[in-house]
Order: sequence, then structure tokens, then C-alpha cells
Amino acid sequence: MMISKALRHVTSKNTASTVAFAIRQFSSTLHTSSSFDKVGIIGLGLMGHGIAQTAATAAAQSNLHSSIIAYESEESFLSKGKDRIQSSIDKLVAKGKLSNEDAEAIIGKIEFTTDRGALADADFIVEAIIENIDLKKTLYSELGKECKPSTIFASNTSSLSITDMALASSRPENFVGVHFFNPVQIMKLVEVIRTDHTNPEVFDKTMEWVGKIGKVGVTCRDTPGFIVNRLLVPNLMQAILMLERGDATTKDIDISMQLGAGHPMGPLHLADYVGLDTCLFIMQGWVKDFPGEGAFVVPKILEEKVAKGELGRKSGKGFYIWDGEKRGDPAE
Repeated sequence: MMISKALRHVTSKNTASTVAFAIRQFSSTLHTSSSFDKVGIIGLGLMGHGIAQTAATAAAQSNLHSSIIAYESEESFLSKGKDRIQSSIDKLVAKGKLSNEDAEAIIGKIEFTTDRGALADADFIVEAIIENIDLKKTLYSELGKECKPSTIFASNTSSLSITDMALASSRPENFVGVHFFNPVQIMKLVEVIRTDHTNPEVFDKTMEWVGKIGKVGVTCRDTPGFIVNRLLVPNLMQAILMLERGDATTKDIDISMQLGAGHPMGPLHLADYVGLDTCLFIMQGWVKDFPGEGAFVVPKILEEKVAKGELGRKSGKGFYIWDGEKRGDPAE
């Protein structure tokens, strides 16, 4: 149908130049019919590199985007991000899940750069930098001046206020949250967050994009932690409080939630896996910003462990002893 429409303007002479023009017109409609043509990713760390790879895969396999602009402020960070993407793709090739040709096409869709000016004409920009609200607000204030008026901004924050960042950008109507889950290449869920200022059309286009890159989008207002973390993090805190009070042991708390609630891992195991410093950072922020919310509380033993450098999996000790990715016995 679309080919027929593109070729409708071909004259009866069907000259080579006219046919070539029609084909170019058809090719361009493949991009304009999708939500966003040029997508920018800011930050190529744990989350950002996965988002860039996922978007580039959709671009290569279904022509969803013309290009993915992957930006880092420093060359060393950019190189690490590129290596992460290449390593992830190489693993897929080694497992026979991706051909060498497809792998090259995916990498070919990504433009790696330390020049933020390359983002100026992007249609959609996903930010995945460190979880620091002041840094994010400064970034969005600058992007609001540098990018074309129609550019939509999307933060991948897991716990910070989308509204605060949106207002800092000076274009709150063009601002949403897109919270991906780790590892991005595997986890299907994306929480799409709207504020009171978000243009409904912008929100709908973002939801459409999430579906087109192969994810399942869920909608949520700009509430602390959105859906998953709003339910999950207080649950982890309650498990830590039970341990702090001596109500039950680390092992028994985790086994109870696995066998009694069907969870794949217990809350203390999960807290270690996420990182106790990350859990503390999230909850301390919520306690500060929402002092009247009874579900937001910081256990003393969590503060103590983080102060001692016992951060869980990443440090080798938390509520459990860890050997790399392998969890050992409870630490105490």
C-alpha cells in the first residue's frame, strides 16, 4: 500500500530518475511514520548503554530510527560505553542469536560522540546519568536552550522527581520519565511517567516508542519511586527493620518470602544485589522530601552497613557474604 502510494507520482515514462525519487520518498516515510527519527542517549553507563543498544537494534531491524546519538561528556566514558555495547552484541553473536551482519548493522546505527551539539536536532533524548537531582536539573536547563523546540526529553531516573527536572528544562510539556530496568537488553518493563505538565500527545508518542523497541510500557503519575520502587523499596526496608529488631534471621526472612510469597529471591538478598548504598540513597531522599509518609523510613543498621563500606554484592559483603556474583552465607 505504502509503495503504491509512493510510486503514484511516477510518470508513465517511468524514467530511472523518477523511480529513484519515488523510492527515496518511500524510504523517508518509514522514518516519519515512526514516533521519533533521531534519538539521543545521554550517559552510557549501566543503564544508558543498554538503552542505546535496544534503540539501535530496533533501528537496524525495523528501520525505526535513522540514527542513535550516544553521548558522554568524556572520551574515557564514551569508550567504556561503546565497549559495553560491543561486548553485549558479541555475546549474542556467539550464542547464535544474532548474525555478524545484524551485529554490524546495530553498531552502525549508533553515532558515538562527546560533542553535545550533536543532540541539538534530536527528536527524543533519553538521559541516564548519575542519580543526582542537581546535576540532572543543570543538564536539562542547558539542553532546553540547546535543543530544537520540539525535542522531547525523557529521564531514566528510578526515584527522582520528574516534575523538578521538567521545570528546569523550561519545556515541561515536552518532558516524561522512561524508567528502564536492569539489564535493559533483557528486562521487558518500562515505566512511562507523566507529570501535570506533560502534553498528552508527547506521552502517547513515548508509550508508542516504548512498544516499538520491544518493551512493555506501563503508565504512572510522578509519584516517588513510580510503581515498582514505590512498592519494592519500602518492602526492603521492612525486612531490614525485622532483622534490626531481632524478629527473624536474614536466612529465615528471605526463605519466607521465597517460599511463602513466591518471590525469586528474598528482600535482604535483593537489597544486597541492588546495593545497600543505592537503597539508602533512595530512602533518605524520600524521607527528606516526604516527611509525612509513614512508609518511608531508614533502618539504623542500613546506615551502619553503608558507613562501614558493606554495600552488598558490589563490595563483597552486606547482609550476605559475596564472591563476585555468587551469594554466600549470611554475614551475621
